[in-house]
Amino acid sequence: MDTEMRKIVYHQFGDADVLQLETAACPAPEPGEVLIRVQGAGLNPIDWKTRKGLGFAARQIEDSLPWTPGYDVAGEVVATGNDVATLAVGDRVMGMVGFPSRGGAYADHALAQADELIIVPAELDLVTAGGLPLAALTAWQALFEVAKIESGNKILIHAGAGGVGHLAVQFALAYGAHVIATASAANRDFLAKLGVHEVIDYHTTDFVEECYGLDAVIDLIGGETGRRSLHTLAQHGVLVTVPSVTADDVITAAEALGLRAHGLTVRPDVFHLEEIAELIEDGDVRLHVEKTFPLDKAADAHRLLEQGHVRGKLILDCRAGG
Repeated sequence: MDTEMRKIVYHQFGDADVLQLETAACPAPEPGEVLIRVQGAGLNPIDWKTRKGLGFAARQIEDSLPWTPGYDVAGEVVATGNDVATLAVGDRVMGMVGFPSRGGAYADHALAQADELIIVPAELDLVTAGGLPLAALTAWQALFEVAKIESGNKILIHAGAGGVGHLAVQFALAYGAHVIATASAANRDFLAKLGVHEVIDYHTTDFVEECYGLDAVIDLIGGETGRRSLHTLAQHGVLVTVPSVTADDVITAAEALGLRAHGLTVRPDVFHLEEIAELIEDGDVRLHVEKTFPLDKAADAHRLLEQGHVRGKLILDCRAGG
C-alpha cells in the first residue's frame, strides 16, 4: 500500500489562491471504511462556495480547518477496514463521500465509508466517474423525490447544459417527460443532441412567455429566475429550487401565489446511484466532461467553476502525474 499521499487543503476561507497542494501520510481505514486510490474527483459549486466561507457546509467545517475539499470521488480500493465485507481491494468504486463535514476527495488517496460507494460501470472510466455522484444525485432527487415527475409530464429545467442540468434533462427524457431547457445559444446543439424537445435561449427569449401549464420546474439558478418560473406552472405543478441561498425567497413567493415550491439539499444515496449507473450502462445517460485539471491545478479549476458557465462537469485528475 502507498505510504504517502498528495492532497489539496485550505487553512482559511478565501479566494482560489487558498487552495494548496500538500503531502501527508496515507491514512489507514477504520472499521467500516475503505482507502481509495483516487483517479477522479468532481468539482461542484458547493466546493467554491464553501471555500469562500459561504453556506451550511462552511459552518460545519469552520472550526476544523485546515480541510481537504471534495465530495465526489472515483478510484480503486487499496485497503479496507477489518469489518468491510461488501468491497475488496481492486474494486473500481465511486460515491458522494464525506458530506458535508469530512470532504477529502481532492487528493490522490481518500477515505470513504464503504456504504457510501458503488461499483463503477465498466462503460465509465474512473476519472470521468469522479464527476458523476453529487450532480447526478442532485438531479435525481429533484426530479423523482421532490417533483415526483412521471412519463408524459411537461417540465422546464433551467441551466440545462450545466453539471446538474445536463444530467437532469437526460433522466427526465429517460422517464418519458417532455423536456424544455434554458441555455445559451452556444449550448443549443449540445442539448438538442441529448434529446431535449425545446431549448430556450435565455439571452433572447423570455421563458415565462414561452412556457405555461408545466407539471414541474427544476430551478438550478435561483433568485429572480426561480420566482419568475412560478408563472409557468400549472395549478398542480411544483417548482424545485436548488440554490440554497435564495430557496426561502422562492418558496415564499410560491406560497403567495398558492403554488408549490420546495428547496433541495442533496444527500448521499447509494440506491439512487445504482439506478443512475444502470442508465449509464444501458447507454441512456452520459456524463459530459468539459475539462479535466491535474490535482495541483485545483485553484485554476475553481476559478473556471466560479464563472458559472461550464458545460457539463469539471474534474480533477488525481492520478500520479495527473
